[in-house]
Amino acid sequence: MKKRFFIALILLSNILFAGGLYAQTVWLDQLDLSAATQGYGTPRSNKTVDGRPFTIAGKTYERGFGSHAESLLTIILDGKATLFTALVGIDDEVKGQRPAAEFVINGDGKQLWRSGVMHLGDEARPCSVKLDGVKKLELVVTDGGNGNYYDHVDWVDAKFETTGVTTFKTYNPVSSEVYILTPKPSASPKITGAKVFGVRPGSPFQFMATATGDRPMTFSAVNLPKGLKMDPKTGVITGKLTQTGTYNVVLKAKNAKGVAERKFRIVCGDRIALTPPMGWNSWNCFAQEVSADRVKRAANAMVSSGLINHGWTYINIDDFWENNRDSRDQSLRGKFRDEAGNIVPNSRFTDMKGLADYVHGLGLKIGLYSSPGPWTCGGCAGSYGYEKQDAESYAKWGFDYLKYDWCSYGNVIDGLPENDPSKVSSLSYKGGNVLETAVKPFKVMGDLLRQQPRDIVFSVCQYGMSDVWKWGDSVNGNCWRTTNDITDTWTSVKNIALNQDKSAPYAKPGNWNDPDMLVVGHVGWGNPHPSKLKPDEQYLHISLWSLFAAPLLIGCDMEKLDDFTLNLLTNDEVIDVNQDPLGKQATCLQTMGDLRIYVKELEDGSRAVGFCNFGLDVVDISYKDFAKLGIKGQNVVRDLWRQKDIAKIDSQTSDLKIKVPVHGVVLYKFSQVK
Repeated sequence: MKKRFFIALILLSNILFAGGLYAQTVWLDQLDLSAATQGYGTPRSNKTVDGRPFTIAGKTYERGFGSHAESLLTIILDGKATLFTALVGIDDEVKGQRPAAEFVINGDGKQLWRSGVMHLGDEARPCSVKLDGVKKLELVVTDGGNGNYYDHVDWVDAKFETTGVTTFKTYNPVSSEVYILTPKPSASPKITGAKVFGVRPGSPFQFMATATGDRPMTFSAVNLPKGLKMDPKTGVITGKLTQTGTYNVVLKAKNAKGVAERKFRIVCGDRIALTPPMGWNSWNCFAQEVSADRVKRAANAMVSSGLINHGWTYINIDDFWENNRDSRDQSLRGKFRDEAGNIVPNSRFTDMKGLADYVHGLGLKIGLYSSPGPWTCGGCAGSYGYEKQDAESYAKWGFDYLKYDWCSYGNVIDGLPENDPSKVSSLSYKGGNVLETAVKPFKVMGDLLRQQPRDIVFSVCQYGMSDVWKWGDSVNGNCWRTTNDITDTWTSVKNIALNQDKSAPYAKPGNWNDPDMLVVGHVGWGNPHPSKLKPDEQYLHISLWSLFAAPLLIGCDMEKLDDFTLNLLTNDEVIDVNQDPLGKQATCLQTMGDLRIYVKELEDGSRAVGFCNFGLDVVDISYKDFAKLGIKGQNVVRDLWRQKDIAKIDSQTSDLKIKVPVHGVVLYKFSQVK
């Protein structure tokens, strides 16, 4: 009797299970949301991205997933879910801003639902998606077409109905494995850094010949022109040139293991920054906490880490070296200018000339920051009305670089908002010619810098407005931002990278498109943390910025450089792509699904090629379309990250195996066999 009872019970259980009576509700907030990627902040369970209760169009919700566009959460269902329901919308915590976002649900590679573009104040939009048989679900939020500023997005009351008792796993297809590709330098000397250097007649000359290899090491230079001398212990060349012309020099480095030499070209003329500037900037690490002490420590770390031996040169102070208009920090309070109109640094920077001398004494150069408006982005004293005094102060102190940031200049001209780069992606000046309005403040400072008795690299920072790449050279600019500020997220790096081709034709020696600073290492804008970019994403980031001939400005804490970050920043063959004297910027010559192939022509006739995977699946192909990349004849293929030749191909008959990780890169150099 008991046996029959248990058999009947089992049969009944199976019937109930098959009928869905044992179905389970799984709430989205119960899953591991840390696997999500997003454009700002960290994924949150039952709170907004800023840590507040959910509120959409005035209505409050208790449960859900708080994120920020652009975001992706991948969930492995294995066919065990039948239904997903949720309410979606933009959170009220960003009132006063203009966010826009679109929610999309994909299942097994097919779009199952989309919300349409939503704006702040829109009522929460319901979604109900049948999931029978779906194995992999993707919850996606795009930026709505206007950038991802303030796109605080909520999936509320979000839950799955299942076919039985089960758990779901979230999944990030981008690998977190840290791996080092760059081989350690040989003990024998190898000269690194720029192969060409520009200087104006009469300007103080400073260039450091750099090399890897065991120390001690001595340096020398053959055919160094009159007026210049080299310190054999440091490799620093100083002096002045009075005659214009091109001087062909041979640099030599010697240690106990041997001698290395390399051709080096000095061009004395009207153009400087003949290769993209390389160095460090304080903003992405210290932001408003910057101080002279921290700048000195960063310079010391540039030397002690060995970065200096790979051509890294500039130590740049960003905002907050000036006094601030409303900070509660007394170290930032004081008079903005003296009686003569000269700017007064804050109490953290008591001796600007002494600081510049200190950095120069290490063989490095030093940069500064200001704004053409009355205030900087952080509310410190800007240069408006005092441009001449400021340019003269920078030169008198001995600075080599100026980043000039648009910000409050929008308050000077009618119709532009103040101190918010996200709102000035295009000019809407009501009282005059838009282009003239964009150009004017940079022309004023560019001309004044040009009149100073020393060379000062001029970095125009106005976020790509009014196609700055078309007129940046006319204001004596050496580099110019093509984009809004970068963050250490895949969305930011990807969107910036995919937007660089339009400015590429305007890159040349002395004129560089700037897609903003490097977000590797410990970054955080006053709250440092390891970069949120996965290792493969960091390889892609460094590779693309090198292909783009972009200024390479490290944004991390220089005293927290780990082995992986050093590996990224000390590969001389990758750096050589960035510093190539031809000065051409790579463009995308072929797209194959999510694979984009960027090609950069180099001075020696070779081509650097980046096979860049922007998708969520590994790319594994046999490639043979070499003609589309401008590659002809027989070529040696060299893996630049691994610094080794991997193949010899014939452009008409060969196939080349290419395997590119998710959000990763393969960076090769194709050199024609002559």
